[in-house]
Amino acid sequence: MAGDWARYWRAGSVPVEAMHAHFSAHVYHRHSHESYSFGVTETGAQAFTCRHGRHVSGRGMVMAFNPDDPHDGHAADRDGFTYRMVHIWPEFLASLTGSPLPLFRSPVTEDPAVAAAIRRLHLVLTGPDHQASALERYERLTGTARLLVRHASGREPARGGADCGGADRRVAARVRELIRASTGQASAGQVSTGDPGPGLMTGELTADDLAAAAGCSRHAAYRAFTQVYGLAPSDYQRQLRVQAARRLLGAGVAPARVAAEAGFADQAHLTRWFRRYYGVTPGAYRAAAGAPGPE
Repeated sequence: MAGDWARYWRAGSVPVEAMHAHFSAHVYHRHSHESYSFGVTETGAQAFTCRHGRHVSGRGMVMAFNPDDPHDGHAADRDGFTYRMVHIWPEFLASLTGSPLPLFRSPVTEDPAVAAAIRRLHLVLTGPDHQASALERYERLTGTARLLVRHASGREPARGGADCGGADRRVAARVRELIRASTGQASAGQVSTGDPGPGLMTGELTADDLAAAAGCSRHAAYRAFTQVYGLAPSDYQRQLRVQAARRLLGAGVAPARVAAEAGFADQAHLTRWFRRYYGVTPGAYRAAAGAPGPE
């Protein structure tokens, strides 16, 4: 898209990723991340929905998404927005702070100190030639993580349906279990670099399948799942496939093979959805992992 650009960085030794981008035409499809995601808007404004509310992050504002926080995103006006984002996986964040996993109550805040800390961390992680030492990067990660945690409360990441009843949660859990089983969801960090195996995302489900697994009507299964997890079942299934593709790309697997292993119709199908979720192409993400190749 004309005028849009994105640069992605991926750590080789710790579960941390970073992005610097400007978007005016790009629109993020509703999705969530496995990681905590912390960002600073540098110019313009980004509008998005998250936790049943509409939000705008303007210049100097901080964005904080919990793992599994469904959200979308687009430019608030025609001039677009520029932002920096750092993704930190939950277990690593806990190891940096020595405290339980935090809950960030608001996805947007105004705090100059936190914004400056995130920006400095991003620059240390992605600066020219990665001039900072590994120790410097770790110390910056630790300091920023502790500052962020002081601005949070609670222990568990927020889910979509904070006030859903127990029956809805049980129905949603059964549907989720079926979707994960049908997509052969592997544990985080497990990838396939050889013949397609347990990670092969070939499962195709119908609304009747979901209803049968949940023991209720199709409508009740759909409503409960969407209420609890904040995504439609089809979006959740696609997200599992995109996340599997991300892990495969991070392991250096070529995008064409990733498309087949992750359950996409073809490479173009993978590229379209990967960019709608992450803002960069599969080839750009793979290159950030140090394995450049054709897209």
